[in-house]
Amino acid sequence: MFRVGNGIDFHKLIHEPFRPLMLAGVEVPSEYALLGHSDADVLLHAVADAILGALSLGDIGQHYPDNDASIKNISSSIIVRKCLSLAKEKGWSLVNVDCTYVGDLPKINPIRAQLISSLAAILYLPEDCVSIKATTSEGMGALGRSEGVMVMATALLEKSKN
Repeated sequence: MFRVGNGIDFHKLIHEPFRPLMLAGVEVPSEYALLGHSDADVLLHAVADAILGALSLGDIGQHYPDNDASIKNISSSIIVRKCLSLAKEKGWSLVNVDCTYVGDLPKINPIRAQLISSLAAILYLPEDCVSIKATTSEGMGALGRSEGVMVMATALLEKSKN
């Protein structure tokens, strides 16, 4: 038996050379950062929501509310690992993830292999079960003006064989 979940996340891109820009658990060299209550790793947030969606467990805002001071600046890898733990508790295991990054900054192509490697390690998956694609919005809207970025993710879960 299989389940599919979709996740989508947006974060505002800000000029902040002292805040790290995190993507897939990787600190990306940039004078920009993503604004958020956690480390604002938009890619990991979309993956977390995809896993939670496949489990019918809501979204990361329900599990990690942005008004909870105790989790301010939390690493998004902790959020994803908690989602994987919830899947395991319910008898499911992650098969693969497919992510699409939409934005102009930072450029994904030069760091794609590093992002895939990091995401695969966070998810305990082989790299050939992790996909990260990128596109732009061709200058249209807030994403096209580099005011933010968006990531869409799909996760496939399989009922554990016990």
